[in-house]
Amino acid sequence: MTIVNRAFALLCLIFSLHAGVARAETFHTCGKTIASLPTVISTQGVYCLTHDLNTAMTSGNAIDIQTNNVTIDCNGYKIGGLAAGNGSNAIGIHASDTRLNLTVRNCGIRGFEWGISFEGGGGHLIEDNRLDNNLYIAMYIQGDGNTIRRNRIFDTGGYVAASTAAALVVAADVIDNTVSGVFAANTTTSLTGIEMQGQNTVAIGNRVSGLAVTGAGTGLGIYAEDVSMSVRDNDVAASAATNGTGILGHGATDTICSGNHVFKFSTAINVCKDGGNNVSN
Repeated sequence: MTIVNRAFALLCLIFSLHAGVARAETFHTCGKTIASLPTVISTQGVYCLTHDLNTAMTSGNAIDIQTNNVTIDCNGYKIGGLAAGNGSNAIGIHASDTRLNLTVRNCGIRGFEWGISFEGGGGHLIEDNRLDNNLYIAMYIQGDGNTIRRNRIFDTGGYVAASTAAALVVAADVIDNTVSGVFAANTTTSLTGIEMQGQNTVAIGNRVSGLAVTGAGTGLGIYAEDVSMSVRDNDVAASAATNGTGILGHGATDTICSGNHVFKFSTAINVCKDGGNNVSN
């Protein structure tokens, strides 16, 4: 190998090592550890978990973010509220409607009435989390410029006497998430997998299944509730014939649906401009 080739190979190695560091988990840049619940975050920075955290609180916020520019990286550990029972009014991770640029990643969030609730602001990123056994709404994210991607949301519902439940109610781009299992304690249920509320947002590559509609209830796989939305390349499935709509748009001039696969809903796709390649049965 010539000197020039050796120098080029060395540069490539240095670049690849640097790129690997740049993509590292936030664990390696963690500024503070969340050691117990409940906790209030009032200083900007990166916060991590080093073990599972549990609480029996029945109201309030297990983690309350009271400032901007905060990252919570649970490193795969759990924030648990199951001990409060199915009448809990507690929230797993909360932020008010003025907060900006919040990130939650690699967290298990379980057993709260609301798993994550960001009431507004914007620039939020929710990625690579697992939310299960939350009682009413697993994830509620409002504001502008938000992204929700690669999350797994399982078995949402069961709040005492509630007749509704939803996995995601969000104003955000919703990409490559898995929703499996939405149910309610009441036998007449209205259940939603993904409810899209933000203008000019997209739902791409999501998988929604297991809406356990009972009685005279209805199910909505994906509901594009606002204008200028795109719903494409999603799989929305009911395990048995289900009363409801697989994908419901805001209007034929407001929503475009393309490349979606919808199974076993009484109405596959409604109030949505057909962008082509939708398949249903």
